[in-house]
Amino acid sequence: MSNKFKFKSLVIAMGMTCVAMPTIAAEQVQEDAEIDEIIVVVGSRAAPRSIADSPVPVDVIGAKELMANGTSDMNSLLRAVTPSYNVSPQAISDGATVVRPANLRGLSPDSTLILVNGKRRHRASVITFSGGGISDGAQGPDVSTIPAIALKQIEILRDGASAQYGSDAVAGVINFVLKDNDSGGQFELKAGQFSEGDGEQVTLSGNFGLGLSDNGFANFSFEVNQQEATSRSTQRSDAQALIDAGNTSVADPAQTWGSPKISDDFKLFLNTGIELANGGEAYMFGNWSEKTVEGGFFFRNPQTKSGVFKGPALDDGTPTLLVADLTPGATDNSACPVVVIINNVPDADALASLASANCYAHNLRFPGGFTPYFGGEVVDLSLVMGTRGEFSDGTSYDFSGSVGEHSTEFHMSDSVNSSMGANTPTEFTPGAYAQLEKSINADFSKELDSVMGLDYLVVSYGLEFRHETFTITAGDEASWQLGPLVTQGFSIGSNGFPGFKPADAGASSRTSKAVYFDTEANITEDFLAQVAFRYEDFSDFGSSFNWKLAGMYDINESFKIRTSVSTGFRAPTIGQNNVRAVQTQTENGILVDVATLPPTHPVSVKYGGIALTPEQSISYSLGMVYQLDEFFLTVDYFNIEVTDRITQTSSIKVSDEDRQELIDAGVTDAIGLSKVKFFTNDFDTTTQGIDVVANYSNEMFGGDIKYALAYNWTETTVDKYGKNVNQTKLNRLEKSLPEHKGSFTVNYQADSWSLMARANYFGEWSQFDPDIPGDAAILLDTEFAYYFDNGAGFAVGINNLTDDNGPVAEGAPSGRSYSSTSPYGFNGRFVYGKVTYSF
Repeated sequence: MSNKFKFKSLVIAMGMTCVAMPTIAAEQVQEDAEIDEIIVVVGSRAAPRSIADSPVPVDVIGAKELMANGTSDMNSLLRAVTPSYNVSPQAISDGATVVRPANLRGLSPDSTLILVNGKRRHRASVITFSGGGISDGAQGPDVSTIPAIALKQIEILRDGASAQYGSDAVAGVINFVLKDNDSGGQFELKAGQFSEGDGEQVTLSGNFGLGLSDNGFANFSFEVNQQEATSRSTQRSDAQALIDAGNTSVADPAQTWGSPKISDDFKLFLNTGIELANGGEAYMFGNWSEKTVEGGFFFRNPQTKSGVFKGPALDDGTPTLLVADLTPGATDNSACPVVVIINNVPDADALASLASANCYAHNLRFPGGFTPYFGGEVVDLSLVMGTRGEFSDGTSYDFSGSVGEHSTEFHMSDSVNSSMGANTPTEFTPGAYAQLEKSINADFSKELDSVMGLDYLVVSYGLEFRHETFTITAGDEASWQLGPLVTQGFSIGSNGFPGFKPADAGASSRTSKAVYFDTEANITEDFLAQVAFRYEDFSDFGSSFNWKLAGMYDINESFKIRTSVSTGFRAPTIGQNNVRAVQTQTENGILVDVATLPPTHPVSVKYGGIALTPEQSISYSLGMVYQLDEFFLTVDYFNIEVTDRITQTSSIKVSDEDRQELIDAGVTDAIGLSKVKFFTNDFDTTTQGIDVVANYSNEMFGGDIKYALAYNWTETTVDKYGKNVNQTKLNRLEKSLPEHKGSFTVNYQADSWSLMARANYFGEWSQFDPDIPGDAAILLDTEFAYYFDNGAGFAVGINNLTDDNGPVAEGAPSGRSYSSTSPYGFNGRFVYGKVTYSF
């Protein structure tokens, strides 16, 4: 990590300890709270309300439920307790390995708005180019930077909310509510590993509250985590063929399929608030998080990797090695010996003669090929400050400002810049991405008395100004330079992820200004109606107007029905408009380097690229709420139509003629390009589904027992698509996630011990390219905890008790043992233990 990032982190962390700040305006939620007492703030700009009275579906996840798990990763924690939330392992997925993309209701990660204490969270710097289809090209927030121990509760709004919150709230909203206690706390040490003996994880976390003068609080949370890599690999078929032919330099396995190593993972959150003399409060919250992620790439075969090892075939089809003439000024290798390959064995005599002929092949240095390792150092910073209160006329106000930055500095090892020949380094810093967001908000709300005979009418309105900047930092020179062998067919840049050139570097920014109006009223004693409008203007593509209508009708004291209809939008991100990157992908079993360029880049324009426009959506929902004593049930149907969805094009081959034409026109980026992609508005979808949530509790066996059922059915259909969406892309969009997911959890709590058991159901799904069908599966989790009188306690637990690794990748030539896109992962059973101390 650069000194610049360290310094900025230190400054913000020091600032957070010197300023007083708030908590969200919601009552403290106890673990034993009744359903109608659980208060949420999402879904309404009026006063906080109970989830039973919300005209839109909202789930609340308590801190205790969230932490009854072996993992510490927030994405995995949410997947375990929210059936409509999906996240997969992302092995060998470039930036997606560093920041895993997640999907709510089957839509892209940046279609879900993330809030912390009701304030918009900045998005991640990483764009997930290889996201399994649905997440391809997404740039959503990095929720893995949020430690579970910092949270009082999580509120998940399962309804479109762009009219209230702006861009990205197409699938819904997730609000992370920070703890606000001014005394006491908890420390936890957790350790575990997978049943195959790898993936060891150790997490130390803590939370404690302090009084801030007589009328305030300061609540601190931290987490330190180390997680080793896993391997669910077999030997690649091509690597095994080399070994069988006598190549003793090939590793076994030559390539690793598994979860990445995560080290130096540190998270710090602070939440503070203090009452003011005028009856209002000042608040501040923020975070400082860092982590280093490292995962593997694809194996570079020492005979078939083009641009590094593979030379032109002879007229009779005999393969040869790529050889370079090192004579100064040489532009081809016609003076060098030809090294043919017979039965997977290069001609040893010809290979040995290269040095005396002043020639070179990478096989001399890497006879067994190589497998690059890729990762990044992530730094995440945020700070939100504001004040809220009430004017003398009864109008409540909330003035706030925020700044958040997520940056990723990429690293590569065990790779080469092929064009530099024998002088290439094997470690590179290809550059960095950074996403910086700033916002200023002014929010107002007032309850009006006796207007048009209504006994309840709340009018809310506000203004928002946002500024976003996406920055590309150039990599070290060796990661991007054109070495002396480029004219002889050797590829440029760090192989697998070429560095960003100085010409690529720079910052791109945009601003947006928004105004919204939101009103709620009891039309009758039994009928609550909600109307919202929002107008937002963006400096780069224009304006957007969205609206929402929602209502709830009380049939009787136990039974209510609710419905909503709304429009929404997702603005193309600054990153999607300006990103440059190169990924190595498999196409029909062959490794291919594919460049992603801005849609307005001359190369993209030649193949139909134009400036991106926002995605547009219209959402419908219809549901019911039933509550009788200790039983609570909600059933909600949703339908989301999204037009002009943003995606990456399929790989487009750059012909020799097109490449030369672009070079002649001064587009030097075209040198070395074989295939390109760019972002485009290229398809429409309809996503529909049903969410069912049920809770029941009673006393049994001298303790309290709680039952929780959650079920989701989601189906996505591609209604319209352009020429750049191929069949594999269609299959991934429609079939890569299970249509049916559910969980049934039983929690038993006695005086000194508790037992949790959870069954997770995953319906059928499929992986494509390679094609691997996934059958329905049931995974079991359990945790036993014991508490001592002095505040200490311990727990032991198992995730995936049945040790299900997902479908076996039968005969996969790439060396994967199981599907790499399984919705519940491929690592198998995880056993853990933890000790806690509460005070």
